[in-house]
Amino acid sequence: MKYLVMVQGSQADYEAMRGNASAGNPAWSEKDVQAMFAFMGAVNNDLAETGELIDAQGLVEPAKTRYVSAGEDGRPVITDGPYGETKELLAGYWVLECESLERVTEIAARVTQCPAPAGAPVRPVVIRAIDGGGGDV
Repeated sequence: MKYLVMVQGSQADYEAMRGNASAGNPAWSEKDVQAMFAFMGAVNNDLAETGELIDAQGLVEPAKTRYVSAGEDGRPVITDGPYGETKELLAGYWVLECESLERVTEIAARVTQCPAPAGAPVRPVVIRAIDGGGGDV
């Protein structure tokens, strides 16, 4: 079964990784950022070795996003991010082919162990089965 494994984050998280602290989000050092990248690289390498990795991507910060919706007149309404009312957005993802929900849950649990500076917010990892039209989770 295929699964989408998503890591959430906020604009403040991206700012903190650039060394700009905010309330409840300490500044990351270059060493902290490198430890995070090394950890994620190891996860990706392990998943590639097991054949479970289909795709993995980190996403740019919310400030560089665009939101498109239909206006009342049916015409598109385009807004640049970030959005004050949105606390967390998708920060990165994996598309995995795993034999079971238990296995993908093990992987997500590993991702939650990614190193971060003391006091950094703990962000959830969300698992969604990809509906291939042929099975249940």
